Amino acid sequence: MAPPVVHSLPRQIREYIVEGIVSGRWKPGERIVERRIAVELEVSQTPIREALRELEVLRLIESAPNKGVRVRNLSAADLEEIYPVRAGLEQIAASLAAPRLGEDVSVLEPAVAALYEADSRSDAEAQVRHTVAFHRELVRASGNSVLLHTWESLGIEVWTTLAMRWLGTRQQSYAEEHEAIVEAFRRRDPRVDELVKEHVLGCAPQV
Repeated sequence: MAPPVVHSLPRQIREYIVEGIVSGRWKPGERIVERRIAVELEVSQTPIREALRELEVLRLIESAPNKGVRVRNLSAADLEEIYPVRAGLEQIAASLAAPRLGEDVSVLEPAVAALYEADSRSDAEAQVRHTVAFHRELVRASGNSVLLHTWESLGIEVWTTLAMRWLGTRQQSYAEEHEAIVEAFRRRDPRVDELVKEHVLGCAPQV
């Protein structure tokens, strides 16, 4: 990995560490050494500490006095817990966004088109990226900044990636499921918020 761009250092470092956790470079229970990352990326330890704090909030790592930072021993149950919270937030978002999206669903359509392309290539990374983009636009359409901030703080992309790569939680067609949600908004389905909730819960890992 090339040295991160200065203006987004903590975010890029966070992505670097997450990729290391997902790929197995850092295994559950293994220590993450700040100094080693600093040498690898040619950065100071300050942005690395900031990135690690964010990952601790997301519950991917844990720190203890005199023991440093370690990757948490995550289970399917850990991954499953986030989905009811996310489903509740997106149900509220869908209810608030329904009048706007009933008039114009164009903000959701690019992600669906990208998902059809990702599905055709079985590109798991792109499927995660465009799925998250779809749901982010849905939440943003609610017009509620507090709701969007809360949703963003869940680290949806990180957890979706972990669920797919670690547990194999993959759907047959991401595009078709999301297109069905778009159609529900377009026809002003009064149950669209329930449909969104059911969709999110249906993506949860089965434990």
